[in-house]
Amino acid sequence: MPRKPTRSAIAIACAASLAASASAADRPRAREAGIVVGVLPTGPANAITDVAGVAVGHVTRIEGRSVRTGVTAILPHGGNLFQDKVPAGFAVANGFGKFMGSTQIAELGEIESPILLTNTLSVPEAAAAAIGWTLAQPGNGEVRSVNAVVGETNDGFLNDIRARRVTIADGKKAIAAAKGGPVAEGAVGAGTGTVAFGYKGGIGTSSRRLPEKLGGHMIGVLVQSNYGGALTIDGLPFDQLMGRHYLSPAEPPAGGDGSIIIVIATDAPLSDRNLTRLARRAFLAIGRTGSPITNGSGDYAVAFSTHPDVRRTPARRAAAANYAELPNEAMTPLFHAAVEATEEAVLNSMFKAEAMDGAGGRIEALPIDEVIRLRRAPRQP
Repeated sequence: MPRKPTRSAIAIACAASLAASASAADRPRAREAGIVVGVLPTGPANAITDVAGVAVGHVTRIEGRSVRTGVTAILPHGGNLFQDKVPAGFAVANGFGKFMGSTQIAELGEIESPILLTNTLSVPEAAAAAIGWTLAQPGNGEVRSVNAVVGETNDGFLNDIRARRVTIADGKKAIAAAKGGPVAEGAVGAGTGTVAFGYKGGIGTSSRRLPEKLGGHMIGVLVQSNYGGALTIDGLPFDQLMGRHYLSPAEPPAGGDGSIIIVIATDAPLSDRNLTRLARRAFLAIGRTGSPITNGSGDYAVAFSTHPDVRRTPARRAAAANYAELPNEAMTPLFHAAVEATEEAVLNSMFKAEAMDGAGGRIEALPIDEVIRLRRAPRQP
């Protein structure tokens, strides 16, 4: 008796013609192309903004042939972040990078400013934007120290990074543009000039919701993908099948290094210690996409909770306070959700990114039609 097609197989078949005929402007997300990562359901937008209150904004700089860069801002909530800090954790897989603000997150376990992502040489401008924005918020008239949180990857192939075109104003505009709902992905904001696995990378996002019996909590992830390896797509060894990975004898040994920034949001009431544990788990997804976490990569993850019961308000910081945090025993489903959402966010960053010409040449987009063809093709035993 013929086996009934799986949900994933049906989705792939339905998506094949869509992906093959799609113009660059309407490239599908991974799920729309039939790539269903994991077992947990997504939130309504399948984005980090599915965590209530989280907002994302972009400023994209594409000018002439050499400017391909930008800024992405993530706001944990819409209030005064300095006064109502959120608990946070930070993790490093390989530290070849410049993640500003990380030591204070690790020490105090909290975030007090917007999280900005940009290119390596524009960290100072992004930090100045976050500091200026924070100082200008009502109620911050006496603030004399701000821990600006800025992640970066190096977009120096497509972008003339030495020109340092990102401005403080760009950073402030990204913060001002932050909103909930669907998030622009691909070659936008801090992902404008990034490259992943030799294809065009960018900004990607995804979310997962736990079953109600496990708390019904939401996990959202946003990534800035700019790293490499031998690309694997939901278990499909894509680069191996295409014969074009960076270790192939037929190809120069280039394209393995790079970086990724992972931002994780959740509405689960977590301590900074368990948020650090959550951040560490995200790197399992990077391995699932085919990266060994390379020598030249800056691989960082930051996680925060938006739950009001664990927020670091002025009153709670002024005296002993009790926080209604989930116990360690509740963490495993959240770990699982973070891994799934991170893997899908990476795929979305590549599926939505268009081919781009820039300062150093051309980077092609991931060939989605080839992904679908190989997923449908019989595999050799």
